[in-house]
Amino acid sequence: MVTHIVCFDFSTVETAEKARDLLHSMKGRIPALLDLEAGLDFTRSERSFHLGLVTRHADRAGLLEYQDHPVHREVGAFMRTHATRSVAVDFETPA
Repeated sequence: MVTHIVCFDFSTVETAEKARDLLHSMKGRIPALLDLEAGLDFTRSERSFHLGLVTRHADRAGLLEYQDHPVHREVGAFMRTHATRSVAVDFETPA
């Protein structure tokens, strides 16, 4: 199992809300996407990001298939255009 985590910041909370909705719209539309969670941060500490994303994939090949899928590319284009910063980590976990 592979877990993919991304945190995003945006210039406005409204943009973060739209981004969250776009991320949720990927559910059920990408075969290699086994699970998706996305949510807005509520603590707003100095080290917080506006939005967090967690996706799960069967293996590394599944992560690559997800990243290359047209639905993900469309959502990714919005994120690259509107996010002011982002960080990511990918790791393998026991199934």
